[in-house]
Amino acid sequence: RGSCRMTWEVVMGLEVHLQLATRSKIFSGSSTQFGAPPNVQADAVDLGMPGMLPVLNEEAVRFAVKFGLGIGARIGKRSIFDRKNYFYPDLPKGYQISQFFDPIVCEGVFEMPSSDGSLLPIRITRAHLEEDAGKSVHDIFSQESGIDLNRAGTPLLEIVTEPDFRNADQAVAYLKALHSLVTYLGISDGNMAEGSMRCDINISLREKGSETLGTRAEIKNVNSFRFVERAIHREVERQADILDSGGTITQETRLYDAERDETRSMRSKEVANDYRYFPEPDLLPIEIDQAYIDAVRDSLPELPAAKRARLVSEYQLGEYDAALLVPDHAAAAFFEEVARLSGAAKPAANWILGDLTGALNRADLTIEASPISAEALAGLIVRIEDGTLSSKLAKQVFEGLWQAEGTTDEIIAARGLKQVSDAGELEKWVDDVISANPNQLAQYLAADETKRKKLSGFFVGQIMKASQGQANPKLLNELLIKKLNNQS
Repeated sequence: RGSCRMTWEVVMGLEVHLQLATRSKIFSGSSTQFGAPPNVQADAVDLGMPGMLPVLNEEAVRFAVKFGLGIGARIGKRSIFDRKNYFYPDLPKGYQISQFFDPIVCEGVFEMPSSDGSLLPIRITRAHLEEDAGKSVHDIFSQESGIDLNRAGTPLLEIVTEPDFRNADQAVAYLKALHSLVTYLGISDGNMAEGSMRCDINISLREKGSETLGTRAEIKNVNSFRFVERAIHREVERQADILDSGGTITQETRLYDAERDETRSMRSKEVANDYRYFPEPDLLPIEIDQAYIDAVRDSLPELPAAKRARLVSEYQLGEYDAALLVPDHAAAAFFEEVARLSGAAKPAANWILGDLTGALNRADLTIEASPISAEALAGLIVRIEDGTLSSKLAKQVFEGLWQAEGTTDEIIAARGLKQVSDAGELEKWVDDVISANPNQLAQYLAADETKRKKLSGFFVGQIMKASQGQANPKLLNELLIKKLNNQS
């Protein structure tokens, strides 16, 4: 199998189905709230009852235009809805209202950040509005399947790329960057676990150096970054094995089975004419003018790329820290608040990306649900900056803040954690430790400059132990070296 990695080039395009964060469905007034009991959020329009007419939700149009402007795409000033005809139990009308001939978002380029900080341009072919289908449920009844139509009619934006991806890392990076963009825009929560963002992966292999695309297989509805990565690896291996043994790839739709870690055939691949697309007769074309587009553009928030550049210039953060903070809109806002309140941007970034993120991950919490507020973390940083706390004592205060023991100052008082900077007190600890360790002192005095640095660490450790971590490390070091060198 080692040779196939050299022989074949992977070519991929992605289709992302993004649930738009409207309160009601795209053509009806039913709620889009997640988690309701089956079939309570489906009205006569969603159920495809005879004589029911769809009414377009303007907010879905605005969100689609927002997305198009967010990636610098051309907006279709005239777009139409089409009927995509197929028969499936969770599609009551027998057709899905989508956009095929004239989508609302036309070609654009999404520049996604790569792991090395450079930008990789991904060509967006189109993004079109459509309604979601219902859901077939196979694990509730023993001998039959159930149909839940709560999702039927939920507004989706389908974002289609050109085949610009060459490996799983690029595909996952694109999905993460897309997730970041749509949450900044406020058009979707991007929650993959709840189906708000689902990905279809079109994969083909071709001989390295060839310009001709191979036969592709499409992996449907992958709903986590981790599964996207694994599904791509498995499918590439499967196709490479077939091609290596002289076989041919069948064009088909496949599913990724996470439990078995394999892709398996779902159905032979449809082509557009299988769906018998034709313009939706019950909906007028969407016509938007330049004034509408300009108004939406004026409402755009600061987007991830601009925010990353601003954090670097305004707060003097490194590119690496900025790139870690920016993807999560809430984390970036949290950082700015802590930096503003503490006046110390770099320590703010360090605490958020280090201790706070670690604690949140262990507790399986988002930063919005953090037990430590931005104000509380800023208070901790202020006490480190003014010398009240050493970094070691600060960890204990952080623990107290996490357990809601009070403010930084209250925890310092209650736990007796104040850093000691009084020269007289420090001198006493230094003298005691030096006189208690004559052997180490003799070694120190006999050593050269390089070795002395290492040996002084022993004395620092002993003094920190004696002071229960409360000695000011900077002052202690200065005093200790002075005292040790004076012994000679």
